Amino acid sequence: MEVSDVSSRILAGLLEARTGQQLTMSRRWRLETALKSLMRERDITSLDQLIATLVAEREPSLGDQVVEALLNNETYFYRDRAPFELLLKGALPRLQQARERQKRLSIWCAGCSTGQEVYSLAMSFAEAKLRWHGWTIDILGTDVSRSAVDRARQGVYSQFEVQRGLPVMQMMRWFEEEEGHQWRILPELQQSVRFQVHSLLEAPPRPGRFDIILCRNVLLYFSGDTTKAVFKRLVEASAPDACLMLGAGETVLGHTDDFVSDPEQRGLYVRKIAAPPVPRASVG
Repeated sequence: MEVSDVSSRILAGLLEARTGQQLTMSRRWRLETALKSLMRERDITSLDQLIATLVAEREPSLGDQVVEALLNNETYFYRDRAPFELLLKGALPRLQQARERQKRLSIWCAGCSTGQEVYSLAMSFAEAKLRWHGWTIDILGTDVSRSAVDRARQGVYSQFEVQRGLPVMQMMRWFEEEEGHQWRILPELQQSVRFQVHSLLEAPPRPGRFDIILCRNVLLYFSGDTTKAVFKRLVEASAPDACLMLGAGETVLGHTDDFVSDPEQRGLYVRKIAAPPVPRASVG
């Protein structure tokens, strides 16, 4: 299935209009693979036919399905262990001390895909139950993909998905095996987290309330202007002393002045504390 430049531009425009994500030239090789299953289900025999149907708007739901197919839902449990270690051993002790009176932490996993990141955090807190006794840990996962959020809520993963990033002991501790080599997360964890469909271009779910925000490997797909707009949303969502975790290939540099690198936990970011104004010297 050859993808013409015109078709690529139409699909790229649809994806960016719906999600803010850009379909760069380096990602356009995915078009054929991503759309093949949808076209088969819809009995669409060519990409030209798909584009014609989209442009004519004869089937409104088709645009949603195309966007869902084009989204990259790549994720796995404890993806990139090092940042998780920084968060769990560095940022969390600081926030725990700061929230000792309230005994409440709010965490937002933005762009959570099918939920592995959210459940990784839930496992970490559950495995430190004594340390967090009496605390309310609110973990919210959001994603623009409705199908990804539905899967996250179900908490059912394939053998490959649970083995990807999880040691065997953790897999056996927190999952139950079902027929067909499927593994379901235990109700204890499933009930400790929440998921909702949400775009990072929209107002944040809980303005000014999140102590920790994970927004990893999402900004890579945005234009410069869109990335700046997303950072404004993240600022709106975060508490004054909040911690932000980005993906390995992402940075705040050139996009926002409101988050700066955490001087104690390199790889994490914190809200910038405004310096007091310098007194003006009097003129004698």
